[in-house]
Amino acid sequence: MTTDRDQEQGCRLVAVVVTHDRLAKLQVTLARLLAASPADLDAVVVVENASSDGTAEWLARQEDPRLHVLALPDNRGGAGGFEAGMRWAVTRFDPAWLVLMDDDARPAPGALAAFHALPDTRWDAVAAAVYFPDGALCPVNRPSYNPFGGRVHVTAEDYAGPAIAVDAATFVGLFVSRAAIARVGYPDGRLFVYGDDGLFTLALSQAGGRIGFDPSVRFEHDCSTFDGRRFQPLWKIYYYHRNLLLFYRRAGGWRFWPACLLILPKWLAKVRHHPGQRRAFLRLMRRAVRDGLAGRLDVSHAEIRALAEAGA
Repeated sequence: MTTDRDQEQGCRLVAVVVTHDRLAKLQVTLARLLAASPADLDAVVVVENASSDGTAEWLARQEDPRLHVLALPDNRGGAGGFEAGMRWAVTRFDPAWLVLMDDDARPAPGALAAFHALPDTRWDAVAAAVYFPDGALCPVNRPSYNPFGGRVHVTAEDYAGPAIAVDAATFVGLFVSRAAIARVGYPDGRLFVYGDDGLFTLALSQAGGRIGFDPSVRFEHDCSTFDGRRFQPLWKIYYYHRNLLLFYRRAGGWRFWPACLLILPKWLAKVRHHPGQRRAFLRLMRRAVRDGLAGRLDVSHAEIRALAEAGA
């Protein structure tokens, strides 16, 4: 592992991995990344998001020269981690491309070579096809379209076809070019968790950037399924719904406001999935809706945790 700043710049591809308190999964991801040929992957930047499970100590013992660690002084969530990591990687390595992933996600064997084998790209970003470890499609990582355009996600049939254009994608197996960063900048770390990837990629496509979903590039995501109804820890309710409102507003323009008449009652009905936590759920949801409609992003994570813990 290297932490000094004498790395030669001008890389082709640098991976950015954000981690927090999931050492076992990070170890699998790093082993997969570092097994790739140096011709396919120049460097790996791990954003260590103030873990408390020994992650920092384990990383300090690693000796692979392609591994670099950006240690943050506090947990900034996935959004803060990706913003910090992408900025640091661009400054440090001057790469042509970044590939982004969480600590529980990793390229399938040969995926990075498959990316480099793509024709001279017409894309500013490329989204991989993401699967669970058992080979099933991972639904939370399906690339998507503007939800106000009539079609929401790519279909299962699209995973067997050629590359297609999409409007948004997640930060699991997303290859981001320097041209994309020059066009729209970096993800907004103030979002903390949820929606930073959707807002970043939607902003890119709305600014004229081209995002391709290419099924020939495969990633694996060792995550649990999530249906957007039951949240643990409870504070995630706030970020998920506030940030989704921000996404819908960017996507829908004037159509966002009448859509709220349909969206908000459905969200409030999710309280039934949190028995014994009704008051906390409603408190977090009210704050999420208020801040989402106001576009407010200056709320501290400590304040949101306090709302969740103030009583069920």
